[in-house]
Amino acid sequence: MPSFKRIEPEPGQESVWDYPRPPRAEASSRLVRVEFAGQVIAETRCAIRVLETSHPPVFYIPAKDIHQEFVVRSTRSSFCEFKGRAGYFDLVVEGRRSKDAGWYYPAPSPAFAVIRDHYAFYPSRVDACTVDGQLVHAQEGDFYGGWITTEIVGPFKGPAGTSGW
Repeated sequence: MPSFKRIEPEPGQESVWDYPRPPRAEASSRLVRVEFAGQVIAETRCAIRVLETSHPPVFYIPAKDIHQEFVVRSTRSSFCEFKGRAGYFDLVVEGRRSKDAGWYYPAPSPAFAVIRDHYAFYPSRVDACTVDGQLVHAQEGDFYGGWITTEIVGPFKGPAGTSGW
């Protein structure tokens, strides 16, 4: 059992400890935006939000709502027991590069087919991510890419000592 104190959500908030495992994908009509090097890289009201116990939500943005001219596929890959094999991408804008700025699932597992042709971004590897105009804070650690806003409470997996959660 993890040693932490759950933060009780206030009205209008969600606790990541109420999110399911295995994760759940759900449509979001909120305005999701990603900026890097003075450019709006992505903007949509058609994101898919993936929710998993102990993790802030990850927003997957449809490829059609991303300026693909800034996206350069990376050689990095990883495997998720729920979603399958992920590929990664860099962002390159006017000579500025963000290495492995995000990831995608080219052939996700059947349970996550809805995120095919969608990209997720690490908030820590771009200049700004916002949800309905609210600035997102990055999840700690270099593996997870959760988006923390004021309506999400933890504690969150990611910092040192939380890998066993």
